[in-house]
Amino acid sequence: MSGYRVRLANAGDLPSLAEVERRACARFDAFGLSILAQVITPPEDLIAAQADARLWVAVERDEGPPIGFALACELGGGAHLDELDVLPEHGRRGVGAALVETVCAWARARRLPSLTLSTMRDIPWNAPFYRALGFRALDGAALPPALRGLRDHEAARGLPMDGRVYMLREINIA
Repeated sequence: MSGYRVRLANAGDLPSLAEVERRACARFDAFGLSILAQVITPPEDLIAAQADARLWVAVERDEGPPIGFALACELGGGAHLDELDVLPEHGRRGVGAALVETVCAWARARRLPSLTLSTMRDIPWNAPFYRALGFRALDGAALPPALRGLRDHEAARGLPMDGRVYMLREINIA
């Protein structure tokens, strides 16, 4: 990840995050999922996450506008990765992986035993990417209550549920 740095988001970063998310989600158009670029993280969620120190940005050369971000929360006794986006022109350089590892470190510091996420099963930079980072798919029929509630919330927001998978990575808190 040479030439990039991950840091906690500040209030000045927030206005640019919607555009990062839109541009990152535009990559889904080729898979018939253009709706993803329209269902973006509400600004109030970003404001709350920034205030709670659970929103990180990746920047070039130690400064400049964010080129990626990760948003996390606590969910069902573990950590949950709500959103991870990297501008397409900065993809495949380790930025997404560095953001995920930052969220894992946050979870570890809070002694949360796992990190979950939801993503699309068959899109190369989704489930296969997360599998390479140590995540495993959860059985949809046996999701814990917190993830079932999240699934219902995602469906209500308009996210596509066909092909969606919920994944978990154990966090070593010893």
